[in-house]
Amino acid sequence: MRTDRLQQTLLDLNGTSADIEASALISTDGLMMASALPQGMDEDRIGAMTAALLSLGERAAMELARGKLQRILIHGERGYVIMSASGTEAVLTLLAKQDAKLGLIFLDMKRTAESLAKLI
Repeated sequence: MRTDRLQQTLLDLNGTSADIEASALISTDGLMMASALPQGMDEDRIGAMTAALLSLGERAAMELARGKLQRILIHGERGYVIMSASGTEAVLTLLAKQDAKLGLIFLDMKRTAESLAKLI
């Protein structure tokens, strides 16, 4: 039942903007908790990559005296990968289109991450 609520929250996030293509909630150790991803995407691989990037991002923020990591943003030629903490146990990962309005997406992600953290 909890998984259904996590899944529905991700589907709601994806529906807030046409710029959001996919989302997933991943534990800090790389296990997929819930996802709203297109078919064909390897959930295990996404989970592992998220955990690795989170670890590197946290270390970089600490080593470069930037404070606590808030968000990881990857900008590729076809769009964005955005990762943000959802409580202390999970990371919300989102795929967005190239021309996405990032300010609105960051706001929607923050609200969703807070909601998901309460469900975990």
